[in-house]
Order: sequence, then C-alpha cells, then structure tokens
Amino acid sequence: MYGLIVKLTSAPGRRDELITLMGGEDSHTVPGCLSFIVAEDAVDENVLWITEVWESQASHEASLQAPAVKEGFADAGTLIVGFEKIATTKPVKNSSHPLHGEAAA
Repeated sequence: MYGLIVKLTSAPGRRDELITLMGGEDSHTVPGCLSFIVAEDAVDENVLWITEVWESQASHEASLQAPAVKEGFADAGTLIVGFEKIATTKPVKNSSHPLHGEAAA
C-alpha cells in the first residue's frame, strides 16, 4: 500500500469551496483509492489536510490521469494557493479501521 499526507492551503476565505471540490463523490470511486480523508485544520481557517491510502504508488500516479481528477485540478487552480506533501507513508494492512473493500478483522 501507498499513503500520502498533503497540506493544501486555500485562497483566503475559500476553504469551503475547496472542501466541496476535494470531497466530491468521485473521490471515493477512483480505481486503487482505498481511503481519501479531507480534514480542516483546527487553527488555520485556510488549511486542509488530505490523508490518502492507495493500493500502490502506481495506482495513485494513474489516478492523476483520470478525467475526473484532471478536471478537479483544473477547477482548483484559483482555490489552492499552497500545496505541500508532508509525508509518504506505508499504511499497515488490517489496521484498526478497515479501508474501502477491506473486511473488518
């Protein structure tokens, strides 16, 4: 498995629009995506944290070519003023919360 933790900074006062864009219905149906969590920063009103889990790094990279993802990034151009990949992770299989398609232990 392949994981990412990303910090997105929205244009001032536009975080809710970015949440809508990032949490769209397609975000959970992209092939290879096991988990995609959008969270508000508790202090900075313009920051979002995205925690992703993918079947593999290749599935993540392939997702960036999907039409829905490309369209979403095009729409995000005026909403995102900062992007920072905080960490690349190796999620632990069968952890405390099942991922999409993973049976509960």
